Amino acid sequence: MNALSRNPADRIVVVGAGVAGLATALRLAPRPVTLVAAAPLGIGTATGWAQGGIASAIGADDAPALHAADTQAAGAGLTEPEVALRVAQAGPGLIGWLVGLGLPFDRDPAGALALGLEAAHSRRRIVRAGGDATGKAVLDTLSRAAALAPSVEVVVATAVDLLRDENGAVAGIVAERDGARFRIPARAVVLATGGVGALYASTTNPRGATGRGLALAARAGATLRDMEFVQFHPTAIAAGADPMPLATEALRGEGASLIDETGARIMAGIDGGDLAPRDVVARAIFQALGRGATVFLDTRGDLGARMPARFPTVAALCAAAGIDPARQAIPVRPAAHYHMGGVLVDGAGASSVPGLYACGEVASTGLHGANRLASNSLLEALAFGGWIADGLDPPPPGRIGPETTVAPATGDIAPIRAVMETHVGVVRDAAGLARAVETLEPLAGAGCPAALTGLMIARGALARQESRGAHWRSDFPEQVEARHSRMTMPDAAVAKRTEQVP
Repeated sequence: MNALSRNPADRIVVVGAGVAGLATALRLAPRPVTLVAAAPLGIGTATGWAQGGIASAIGADDAPALHAADTQAAGAGLTEPEVALRVAQAGPGLIGWLVGLGLPFDRDPAGALALGLEAAHSRRRIVRAGGDATGKAVLDTLSRAAALAPSVEVVVATAVDLLRDENGAVAGIVAERDGARFRIPARAVVLATGGVGALYASTTNPRGATGRGLALAARAGATLRDMEFVQFHPTAIAAGADPMPLATEALRGEGASLIDETGARIMAGIDGGDLAPRDVVARAIFQALGRGATVFLDTRGDLGARMPARFPTVAALCAAAGIDPARQAIPVRPAAHYHMGGVLVDGAGASSVPGLYACGEVASTGLHGANRLASNSLLEALAFGGWIADGLDPPPPGRIGPETTVAPATGDIAPIRAVMETHVGVVRDAAGLARAVETLEPLAGAGCPAALTGLMIARGALARQESRGAHWRSDFPEQVEARHSRMTMPDAAVAKRTEQVP
């Protein structure tokens, strides 16, 4: 069915076809959904690259309360306890839902789900498929289900603007395909557009992860929260590729260690060692690189020999880079990986703008706080996809207003990536952040969505004069009272209000 032929009083537009978008579209059935994807299903999303797995408290020695406690500990004071517990409690049921869709999770010899361990988890609770290919397995399973769902139609296009009705509610999108723009009116819009990693020169994210959904929401007047918190994965494989291939931290859960060129342990003397939270490990590697060291993930010996069977994705990435992990240590460095900030949403995924919802990495739900716990992202997207479907009941849109002027969907963002890498990276300071703001502000004012998203991250980082979780200020190394930051940008090219709120 043609997307434009559906009754906008019934249609719901979901923007993005990773786990968040697909789960939301499937959970909304039998309501009609137009799924707007930048590429055909199964291509170009960060979900397909996720190596870790899905955290779920299903072990005999585990419980949702323990999972929630680990999530809060990693969140550095900004995780909302009730959200952490609610998501953790949803985990076992969501794993069951995926099993029902035919997802082939890894199992132990007795046939039970195999459970792995990752950094900052107190129990073995990581459910995987294909070893380190969980994301692809989830994406393939949900894509097949969406392709078969009669309530879901797929439109391959890029969302470039949000339509607003006479009452200010979101009433659809403006999409672009092959240089032509068209409207898709809708009763509600769910943003599931992923993260911001591709704004950085060093990233594990697909090229399309430039935070366009955040820019769309900001332009529509939505409140954004904690934009400054960008997680840098400590072990991206430093072999010259862009995006950088990822060496899952599950390798460290199985005994791999971080060393320098002399064999000295990078994490020696640091609480948690090689299994410390990601921000701690990323900073330790960053500081070692700053001293002129070369950092490696050491899987030599038995672990490296087992990698083709146990971690086939990483083994293939190493082989493509000419590395034999059984005999050679893997060169690694931190790279932008996950954004904890995003569109502020409530427990039903609703933003501050009527008719606009957000799910997955683009949303700030209160789960991740200042530092995401490993393998909680797929879980969060699956959980909120269902809760959005359960709670979504906006009134039919009114008369749609005029569109705004938006920059083209494509463009050279290399200068933006360089600025973000240099000044808004693992370690930040006021001088560098001020230079980033100065550089990005005119580009954002000219209508560049990537520059606007980068500007909001830089402004949030400049305003937060402390070090917390994934946000580290060399000029403010201590923590102050734990507070969220909120930012709005109604109909302007720069952030109009930034404040710290409890």
